[in-house]
Amino acid sequence: MAAAERASYRFAVLLFNCLLTFGSYFCFDIPSVLQEQFQGNLTCPNGTRHNSTGENSTLDCVEGLGMTPAQYNLLYAIYAWTNAVVVILAGFLIDKLGNRFGVFVFSLLTVLGSSIFALGSHFKGSPYLLPMMLTGRLLFGSGNGSLTIVQNRITAFWFKGKELALAFGLTLSFSRLGSVLNFFFTQQFEAKFGMQWTLWGGTLLCVLGFVSALTVSVLDKVGMKQLGLDGVIQQESKKVRIQDVQRLPLRYWLLVLTIMFFYNGVFPFVADASKFIQDKYSGYSQQAAAYIAGAVYDSSLVLSAAVGILIDYVGLRGIFAVGCAALTLPAFALLAFTFVPPLVSTIWLGITYSFAAASMWPSIPLVVPQATLGTAMGLATSVQMIGVGLSNLIVGHILGTKSSELKIPLWRWQQMMIFMLANTIACIVASISLNVVDKKQGGTLNRTRKGAPVEQEDRDPADAAPLLDDETGNEGTVS
Repeated sequence: MAAAERASYRFAVLLFNCLLTFGSYFCFDIPSVLQEQFQGNLTCPNGTRHNSTGENSTLDCVEGLGMTPAQYNLLYAIYAWTNAVVVILAGFLIDKLGNRFGVFVFSLLTVLGSSIFALGSHFKGSPYLLPMMLTGRLLFGSGNGSLTIVQNRITAFWFKGKELALAFGLTLSFSRLGSVLNFFFTQQFEAKFGMQWTLWGGTLLCVLGFVSALTVSVLDKVGMKQLGLDGVIQQESKKVRIQDVQRLPLRYWLLVLTIMFFYNGVFPFVADASKFIQDKYSGYSQQAAAYIAGAVYDSSLVLSAAVGILIDYVGLRGIFAVGCAALTLPAFALLAFTFVPPLVSTIWLGITYSFAAASMWPSIPLVVPQATLGTAMGLATSVQMIGVGLSNLIVGHILGTKSSELKIPLWRWQQMMIFMLANTIACIVASISLNVVDKKQGGTLNRTRKGAPVEQEDRDPADAAPLLDDETGNEGTVS
């Protein structure tokens, strides 16, 4: 038996594949944890600088980069918009040039983007600050979203017909571990070493991802040669055609709208959650607020693998999509209209987010023709990112364009939560419509495991290449 046929080899591939996005997910939400510093005043009078590790979070001045709320949210919007465009082009490049090319180029882009972002913080108070940081986020977004596609393609190839659900769950959990550790440690690191060193620390973690990319490329190449599949995969590259869009059914577009509206609520909320908790609820330090905001990802980290296996076993994806959307409404309602401890809502939101990710994205292969699956996944990711980017801009406008106030008025935060509720209601409408159309067309999404056709587990070598092109979208962008 060749080494590449052993479980230990594919789990070694999985380990380094998981490390690809650990650092980039850590970096992505650093601004969320340090929102006060990003929006803080350029200078503070002596003795009034806010100690973010203390209990009193209502002092008059926080020293920082001087961004307005609109500029801060633009950091997230430009990331989303870049993903929306690049992810389709990236899929084509990966199809043409291979996973090893993609994993190298896109992990390098995350390093370059995070480096320019960190470098921008050295230009505090100058007109170069915002352009440099936006450029960094643009390059970072170009790499990170595309890197996730390559990561999932590699996972799908090595674990198809084996421990696929477990492998995808571990990949997502490892990425979310980066997010969770960011919410736990970034604020403490910044308090001790300052913002600039904190951002460079994030860059160092992206370098770890680049080293993992080189390692997984070597393991993948050696393993392919041992399995005799390297040449087959090179010959079977699939070309995405614009005409394929015409073949996508109504169920697909309703599913895409369901995904977009759900993520329109979750991601913009997490981006501003730390600041929101400090402004609305008394007695929370910046560190404590970051912990509570990170509970959304804590829940996802713990539940992702188990929820994925559960839905794979039970089916009923359409019903799960409606259910998790409907159950998200109370979480945002509590945040908008009550003073119930915010940890209740963030854990609640994390649970519904885990079920949404496991039910919505893996439904796409069930509603589109096999030949158009790659195009469908790219378009779905693109639409999702456009929606999230627009939502970040709207949230920035709602919260105001000036940074003169340390605390954003509560009525502005309430309007933001009402906007999140509106997106969730739109998600419920879209998901109900999806179930109605699906029932008329055979009920594929809500088929239980007993009613589902048995999928062939073992594939011939010639099927390996189409797997990389078509079936990797099965759980591809669950992040």
